[in-house]
Amino acid sequence: MMIHARAFGLLRHEVIEAVGLDKARGVFTRQGYNSGAMDAEIAAKVRPDATIEQMFAVGPELHMLEGMVRTDPVSVKVDTATGTFAAEYIWRGSTECEAHLELFGRGAYPAGWSQIGYASGYASVFLGRPILFREVECVAMGHECCRIVGRPADEWQDGDGDVRYMRGSQLGEVSPAHLPRGKPILGRQIVGASAGFNVAFDLLGHVADTDAVVLFSGESGVGKEIFARNLHAMGRRAAGPFIAVNCAAIPENLLEAELFGVERGAFTGANVSRPGRFERASGGTLFLDEIGTLSLAAQGKLLRAIQEGEFERVGGTKLQESDVRLVAATNSDLRAAVEAGTFRADLFYRLNVFPIRIPPLRERRADLPLLMEHFLALYAERHGRRVTGFEESAIAAMLGYDWPGNIRELENVIERGVIMARDGEPLRQHHLFSGGEILGPPVWRPQGGSLQPPGSDPGAAAALVDAGLDLATVEKQMIERALANASGNRTRAARQLGITRSQLIYRLSAGRARDEKNSN
Repeated sequence: MMIHARAFGLLRHEVIEAVGLDKARGVFTRQGYNSGAMDAEIAAKVRPDATIEQMFAVGPELHMLEGMVRTDPVSVKVDTATGTFAAEYIWRGSTECEAHLELFGRGAYPAGWSQIGYASGYASVFLGRPILFREVECVAMGHECCRIVGRPADEWQDGDGDVRYMRGSQLGEVSPAHLPRGKPILGRQIVGASAGFNVAFDLLGHVADTDAVVLFSGESGVGKEIFARNLHAMGRRAAGPFIAVNCAAIPENLLEAELFGVERGAFTGANVSRPGRFERASGGTLFLDEIGTLSLAAQGKLLRAIQEGEFERVGGTKLQESDVRLVAATNSDLRAAVEAGTFRADLFYRLNVFPIRIPPLRERRADLPLLMEHFLALYAERHGRRVTGFEESAIAAMLGYDWPGNIRELENVIERGVIMARDGEPLRQHHLFSGGEILGPPVWRPQGGSLQPPGSDPGAAAALVDAGLDLATVEKQMIERALANASGNRTRAARQLGITRSQLIYRLSAGRARDEKNSN
């Protein structure tokens, strides 16, 4: 996409006039952050046989090619094993800063918001830890050119003030209680900076101070309960209880008693009366997780409690009022379940008042550096370990992995790595991925002081030739091995081989044709 510099400046002017300077800065910073994060994913593929410094330079070069600014490096120091990063660049001809200067005149603050976001997002994803760049000189402030400095976010004395612009905000003023890293909720934090995360987080701000029913959807492990707890903490019922129910974990014959309570003598074993989850959550939030697993009978009873705002205990006759804010979550497609007749349409429409989809981690790769740093610090402290960061090969594997278990899997992998690693050393790939995970081809890996593409060892290729294996045989064996590793899943097998699914299917059909020809 190309856009005239002046048109970009006019767009910036409109946004500032519409939402104010502070919120506009956040919008452009987040746009730049996600652009930089996406470029970081392809950077290693552009220059796979270079040193890490040369490979890192792809980002500034891409930024220039995209027409944003001409970048001249002053100094760049990168060491992923120790977590060391220090960089300084001169920016010349900044499209963004010069457009701001033309429209608003000289000011007291730097104006390269999206460009700073780009540099921070690119470095954070590339290095696997949060990196913050600052524009310490800017043409919009009257300097001859722009100068930026980058270092790990936690090394800036007051970095939180800048990092918060990479996170979506609630309605009204940005609250430091929730930004930049998230508010601790019962020992948990909501962490992220990607576009998908910010969309979901902004929706929390819109609905938090209401009593509307919220339905979270997303794959298992994406953090639906963490979002629900944050929704509760941000709302008007924050002082009340938060009661969570895993609908899939409660036997069908006990579900009604768990939700609505039971009177003494209602059934064998009911020796005392006890309140259900609706009563315990009174004045607060009731969170129903995996609601798609409820039977049709249980759905009907839940629907009545929602519609009427009242319920009876099992074995009781007294009506109890329901004073709860209902929040539900599902990892299944409830619309499809309604069409299949396994989920009541009327209950679905009662729950689907304010839906929020939480994207899987593979769609939120810009969040990986924040999450990696967060879990590394969490489990290093919990287990009393002193680890220095992530080794280059470990970062490459983590950025290339699809994370089918999402954030829950990432958390478990990092905890495992912290336990496995020795004090004073970084986490390495074998520390992390020792639980049977099937890794795709790493984006890059260290070899002999430089970073080499996988399979680039000339000795290994020579050994295959000396063994009398031709190209067709090697290809067939590689495909069979990849399919076996992926349990027959062609998409995952293609990813391991570094090709597309359609290319794999073509090679499979070509191989079968070749085998049939040879057999004839």
